[in-house]
Amino acid sequence: MQKITLKLFRYNPETDTKPHYDTFELEAEPTDRVLDLMEKVKGYHDGSLSFRRSCAHGVCGSCAMRINGQNMLACKTLVQDLKTSRITVEPILGLSVLKDMIVDMDPFFDSYKKVMPFFVNDEPKPAQERHQSIEDRERFDDTTKCILCGACTTSCPSFWSNDEYIGPAAIVNAHRFIFDSRDKGAAERLQILNDQFGVYRCRTIFNCTVACPREIQITQAIGEVKKAIATGSLD
Repeated sequence: MQKITLKLFRYNPETDTKPHYDTFELEAEPTDRVLDLMEKVKGYHDGSLSFRRSCAHGVCGSCAMRINGQNMLACKTLVQDLKTSRITVEPILGLSVLKDMIVDMDPFFDSYKKVMPFFVNDEPKPAQERHQSIEDRERFDDTTKCILCGACTTSCPSFWSNDEYIGPAAIVNAHRFIFDSRDKGAAERLQILNDQFGVYRCRTIFNCTVACPREIQITQAIGEVKKAIATGSLD
C-alpha cells in the first residue's frame, strides 16, 4: 500500500460561483485504478462527487478525464503507471462542465452525427451477407476501434479554439465508413468534411493520437481523409 494525494476538480453550477479543488489522502495499491480511488472518495468521503462510469473495462468510454494533465480513461489508468503519489483529476477540456467531471457531451455527439456514422448501401440486398476481402477490411480496421470517449477531440487545440471544428472522433468514424468497400456514402461524407471546420482544421499536432485509449492512429486516418478529398480517390 502507498499513500496517494488525490486532487479533484469540483464544480456544481447550482451552488458554486467558480470551480475549486478538493484534496483527499488515500491508501492505494499500485494496481488500483484511478477510477477505484474516485469510487473510494464517493463511497466513503464525499457522496456528492460526480463522474461518469459504466463498464469499468475500457470499452464504454464513459470515464474519460484529464489525469495529471493528460486525457485518459480512469478505468484503465493504474496508480503505478502514473509514477507519482500526487494525482490530479479534472474534466476533459473544450466542453461545458455540468458537475465535477461530468461534461456536456451533446456538441461532441452532434459532430459525430454529421458524418453519417452508419452503413449506406441502397443496392439490392444479397442472398446472404455482403462479402469483403481480408485486405479490404484491413483498410479501415483501425478506425473501427473507436469507443466515442471524446479523449481525442477534447485534447485537440483546434477544438479548444473553435468548437465548430468537427473534431478527430467524428473524422475517425467517417473514415471507418469512407474506406469500407461495401459502403456507398463516401462521396457525401467527404463533401461534409471538405469544409473550413472539417478535416482542414486539423493542424497535425498528434495530441489526438497520443490521447486515444484504443491506440487508433488518428492523425494518420485524418491524413487519409484529406488525401481522399484532394485526389478524389479512395486508393
